[in-house]
Amino acid sequence: MDSMPDHLSLPDGRRLDTRVSGPADGLPLVFHHGTPGSAVPERFIERAAHERGLRVVATSRPGYGDSTPQVGRSVVDVVADTSAVLAAIGASRCVVAGWSGGGPHALACAARLQEAAAVLVIAGVAPHGVADLDWASGMGEYNVSYYEAYLKGEESARAVDEELREEALNATTADIVSYLATVLPEVDEAVLTDEFAEDTLADLREALRVGIQGSLDDNYAFLKPWGFELSEISVPTMIWHGSADLMVPFAHGEWLAAHVPGASAHLVQGEGHLSLPVRAIDRMLDELITASSDS
Repeated sequence: MDSMPDHLSLPDGRRLDTRVSGPADGLPLVFHHGTPGSAVPERFIERAAHERGLRVVATSRPGYGDSTPQVGRSVVDVVADTSAVLAAIGASRCVVAGWSGGGPHALACAARLQEAAAVLVIAGVAPHGVADLDWASGMGEYNVSYYEAYLKGEESARAVDEELREEALNATTADIVSYLATVLPEVDEAVLTDEFAEDTLADLREALRVGIQGSLDDNYAFLKPWGFELSEISVPTMIWHGSADLMVPFAHGEWLAAHVPGASAHLVQGEGHLSLPVRAIDRMLDELITASSDS
């Protein structure tokens, strides 16, 4: 088992918080966190990866934790940072996964990261402003009001993120469940307990510990062109999404399944944003490893 230093100095002088765990000779699994999020792991994912001999590679995107902000970044900018991390650990090949707000970043790697052999998108966000997707339809009340604040302008966007930051830094796990009630279907509330609840809160606190710039830049990146075309994707890509998802609506998964070339789609009835990976991470990783071996 090994662990990289807790940050990497990038060629442009930025600092990137990193976490690498698992067997030093294992195939790297680059994991892109949600929004807001950080390199703090969900232990159930890390365990499942390590059991399969995968070396988990995670970063806090710019502006989260102690990662230097990259104001105005686009989704595609994650590719250069990911490539730098892989070079630092001496890896020429990897698999990639992204959950929620990490989904677009995983897709960017599917399109542009030379080292990527296969990609997994879990409850990922679809592009904003495309003609055949009503982007906010099906979102729970909290997320609808959150993104409406972003569409009103930067002042209202900052206000809603500062409110979220204050809540996260002072919350207990029970408080988080209450705060997110309008985006938690019963299946998600049922799994947001014990270790998973602790990890979710720790991830959120680390993301927003220094400030809200990472969240601002993530969300603005989702709402503008991502900087690459889905048509560029040629590596095996798996799309998983649950029909009960109130954070990233099911329609996003359906849209991605229809627009990512050759996607293997798992559009699962009755699962939510959180319950889906909790209950299916083993199948997800097994498929990802098999797909990487075949590519």
